[in-house]
Amino acid sequence: MKYVLTVSYLTTHNLKMKIKNYRWRILGLLVAATTINYFDRSILGVIYPTLKEMFGWSNNDYANIMISFKVAYAVGMLVIGGLIDRLGTKKGYALSIGIWSIFGMLHALVQPAFSVIGFAMARAGLAFGESGNFPAAVKTVAEWFPKKDRAFATGLFNAATSIGAILAPLVVGWIVHENGKNWQIPFLITGALSSIWVFMWLKTYKKPEQHPKVSKEELAYIQSDSEVENNEKVSWLKVLSKKQTWAFAVAKLTDAVWYFYLFWGAKFLADAFDVNIKNIGVPFIIMYVLADGGSIFGGYLSGNLMKKGWSTNKARKITLLICAIIILPVSYVAITESKWLAVFLIGLGAAGHQAWGANIYTLVSDTLPKKATASVVGIGSMVGVIGGIIADKALGKTLDSSGNDAYFWTFLIAGSLYLVVLGFVHLINPKMEALDENLNTIKQ
Repeated sequence: MKYVLTVSYLTTHNLKMKIKNYRWRILGLLVAATTINYFDRSILGVIYPTLKEMFGWSNNDYANIMISFKVAYAVGMLVIGGLIDRLGTKKGYALSIGIWSIFGMLHALVQPAFSVIGFAMARAGLAFGESGNFPAAVKTVAEWFPKKDRAFATGLFNAATSIGAILAPLVVGWIVHENGKNWQIPFLITGALSSIWVFMWLKTYKKPEQHPKVSKEELAYIQSDSEVENNEKVSWLKVLSKKQTWAFAVAKLTDAVWYFYLFWGAKFLADAFDVNIKNIGVPFIIMYVLADGGSIFGGYLSGNLMKKGWSTNKARKITLLICAIIILPVSYVAITESKWLAVFLIGLGAAGHQAWGANIYTLVSDTLPKKATASVVGIGSMVGVIGGIIADKALGKTLDSSGNDAYFWTFLIAGSLYLVVLGFVHLINPKMEALDENLNTIKQ
């Protein structure tokens, strides 16, 4: 009996060793790319209070620069999201990161005489390239992970957004002087990192069914709860009429809150608590470490509920409800006089948002075929960016006209938006009906 149990354990252990292998290396590349992505896009938000003094920007000038980023990001989501579905993940992802690395480095060439237009153009190019990161990453997860593991895998690479956001103030604070000296260098660092990543990606990536380092057992596990799809392309126009697309798009309206933390967080702390470029590192570490924990926990929670027998619909939506409740206290940030309480509440809101994000991205691969994933992520993310553009313009103008009172309404909306959005998501797709490779509803 003891011998049989030993053999059984070794067989099971060896099978697990075979299965748990190459897909995690692919996920590691997604984590690296997303870290670079958010390090690159966070630099300007961290350095803004210093550049504002150097270049004489108004809040509205900065809002316009942020809007140029978001307009290009929205356009890129449609263009590059669809392009990734057509070119495939390998070529599409490499093209995306190549574009954003070039424009990221071009920030360093901007001169004071045309600083607003120069930064607006550089940010637009950066955004167009960066728009491909999440469509490509979500598509990669759909190709390499079964449904029950996708939220957790998404939570892990989504957590890298916070790693990038943490690195930005640390690197900027270390390299850039309070008078702005060396402000160009952080923008150049990302170019080198991106070049290394593109080389590794092109050398490493293939679909799991074509990859020589994927065992039969691992491939069977990856495909255990989804079918192999045909190669017929699906345009974003075809998925545009589907309620599954719009449920995700409505959920992405909450991105406006994340953009506020990312691009205006340093300014809020500077305005409310006199935090500067040299002491912003610790507050940002606290906020984004909490965000990392939220991303991983949110992905783990819904996947664990599914493994316990919960339906995909119930597991995802209960997790989203928990996220929305966790975020509510951020509404009180603008009325507290404690810097560290404000930092903690923003961090709690960021944690809830990242947990929310890990689950709404999986709504796409839960309900739509893999070959349409990047296109739908692009469409939904474009809607989120448009929300961010409207919020940026309103906040920039209100700050210039009425000062810090604008933050009260901003944080109130940031805290309550998620519950409202979740209600609309449920109304649009109450049963989370899934579509097959031909975009027909799969009967439950």
